[in-house]
Amino acid sequence: MNEGSTLCGDAAPATAADPAAATAASNAPDGPTAPVAATAPRAAAALTRRREILAGVRMSLAAGLGMFPIGVAFGLLVVQTGLPWWVAPGLSILVFAGSAELLLVGLMAAATPLATIALTTLLVNFRHVFYAFSFPLHVVRHPLARLYSVYALIDEAYAVTAARPRGWSAPRLIAMQLAFQSYWVGGGLVGVGLGAVIPGRIEGLDFALCALFITLTLDACRSRREIPSLLLAALSFSIALLVAPHDALFLALLGFLVLLAVRFLLTRRTAPIAQPVAAPDTTDPSETTDAADAPADPQEADRA
Repeated sequence: MNEGSTLCGDAAPATAADPAAATAASNAPDGPTAPVAATAPRAAAALTRRREILAGVRMSLAAGLGMFPIGVAFGLLVVQTGLPWWVAPGLSILVFAGSAELLLVGLMAAATPLATIALTTLLVNFRHVFYAFSFPLHVVRHPLARLYSVYALIDEAYAVTAARPRGWSAPRLIAMQLAFQSYWVGGGLVGVGLGAVIPGRIEGLDFALCALFITLTLDACRSRREIPSLLLAALSFSIALLVAPHDALFLALLGFLVLLAVRFLLTRRTAPIAQPVAAPDTTDPSETTDAADAPADPQEADRA
């Protein structure tokens, strides 16, 4: 009877021969659960990185809508000047500085000496040195990513980070800068294609970058606390125009830096000193009363 029940599968389950083996088998983790628990932090990190990248791209759209048509104007200017078409993407990748690229097109077309081109580029892009003081480069840890972030530090990227100085991460910052460069390079290629189709010459293309700078300045001065900086910039540029009209941009940047440093020191000196905030007392009053009434010596407690 026992053999028949065993063959049919109705017999009671046999007890484990080795109790230690049964204990080890019960404590062993389930096969599918361990890999899922190990990959959960990786999936969360990947999801966070994806969200940060999308946030960086979204933050680049406002200024990118202005960069793309200026890139188109840059590509048209390259073709209309008589330079090869590959100059537009070449400068956009190697230099990646809109104002300097527009100046370089005119200088290259006029066969300007290399020393003059180098000095002009230095003076025009010297403002980027001041950008590094407040640009959130510290969030980028990887050496190659940090090198690209320094290379892609343009006016639009600085304007966006200056308007939103908090909440930056490395994926968000690099994604925003990559998006800006894609807008500029893509616009230049579109401009080159349009320049090959449009027969006539379009005037006033070099003013597009100036219009973008005016828009970025107005966007950065939405709050009242930025109005003094705007007035200091206008004052420094006016003085530079009167003192040295030919080197007004370089002198204006230096004067603006000095005025900003003076303003920072005065603001810091007049700002109230923050007092340390005491931690809230979370002690239960009843516990405090019991502790005060309790005898300090254990012998006195035994006597009582």
